[in-house]
Amino acid sequence: MNERYDVVIAGAGPAGAQCARDLATRGYDVVVLETESEDDFPRQSNKSTAGTFPSMMASFGIPDDVVMQYTDKVVLESPSNHYVQEQSGAVLEFADFKRFLVADGRDEGAEYRFDARATAPIVEDGEPVGVTYNGDEEVYAEIVVDATGPAAPLAKKLGVSDLQRENHAIGIEYELEGIEVDRPGFADLHDAMMLRLDHNIAPGGYSWIFHTGEDTAKVGVCYIQNDSHDQYARDDFSIDDYLTHWLDTDPRFRNASRLEGKQHRGSAHIQMPGRVHTDRFMAIGDTVPTVDPLWGEGIHTCMQSGRMAAAAADSCLKHGNVEPNAENLGVYDSLWHTKVAPNAKKRLLMTQLLYLASNDRYDKLMADLGRLDEETLAKANNGNPLAITKLLGVEDASLLARFAKQQLDLELPW
Repeated sequence: MNERYDVVIAGAGPAGAQCARDLATRGYDVVVLETESEDDFPRQSNKSTAGTFPSMMASFGIPDDVVMQYTDKVVLESPSNHYVQEQSGAVLEFADFKRFLVADGRDEGAEYRFDARATAPIVEDGEPVGVTYNGDEEVYAEIVVDATGPAAPLAKKLGVSDLQRENHAIGIEYELEGIEVDRPGFADLHDAMMLRLDHNIAPGGYSWIFHTGEDTAKVGVCYIQNDSHDQYARDDFSIDDYLTHWLDTDPRFRNASRLEGKQHRGSAHIQMPGRVHTDRFMAIGDTVPTVDPLWGEGIHTCMQSGRMAAAAADSCLKHGNVEPNAENLGVYDSLWHTKVAPNAKKRLLMTQLLYLASNDRYDKLMADLGRLDEETLAKANNGNPLAITKLLGVEDASLLARFAKQQLDLELPW
């Protein structure tokens, strides 16, 4: 078995598998270490709502047969109002999607080692030159990539990861059948991805219903333990309790039942990233905070981070005489901020402001969205300050004051 490669990647999620696909297509020797066994993959790591958009499908050559349902609209709900926008999307069968990425990468020449838990970087002369896995097994490479997610065993030991516990978002999702997707009094959820802002269901976060065909859907809750969570959360409720409470009280789920074996848990960090690379090393996917902070879309951003890391590795390896040190791999940092998560800071600030709002303000937000044109909404979604101000009014003075205080609390040492 070969023990020296151009690139070794820890983690076979969307980011790691896409990075391997791109590198193998370019002719590089790449090996991916994956914790799970091949027979079970991806049982434990099947942690995504898998809602995405046609731009991702087209950009990365994803086939239709991993799609559970194509959607044609996005619905936003508040406790007593809703807003509908025409927007094409796709809800993936996440396990099939991940298996496709692995199979396609293998077809291009990427090697996969399952039952291989990466534990630490191998460091020589202060630089990572490989990875230790399963305790005492080793593999060497010119460049090391950590795509393991928040666990980040390589990035943490190299001082690249700075994930903060207080910025940790958690989520739980069931797949259900028997849902009334066209229940009177609610928005029609046929062929829709719906996000709901309601502190009674997801204090400091959001919940969702993603239609997957006929009377089935993915239904879940996600929140970050932020100031709003502290304000609105029930002391006796876990995230499982909130999802159960929603299923028990929303009439759309009156006749619904859970599909066996279709429960998923996930987590991500909602914060600005620190470093994303160092000498001979890059962190991709959820190893750094890659998930879109505003609406939680993570597949496209993770895939993009894998692609940008492959481009950065190629920029060093293709010439044979360019050292993959921190300076030369700096192109990954630039690509991350321009291609993976542009306007990340503005979108994070929008997220913090959004989740500070009350349920009454969420109801008004739905009406505000209805009176604005789609171009303004698109600009606001991308962090345009002028567009954002169009969503605010005089009555938001107290909300903005609370937001300003939170920013000071976050930035000042006391």
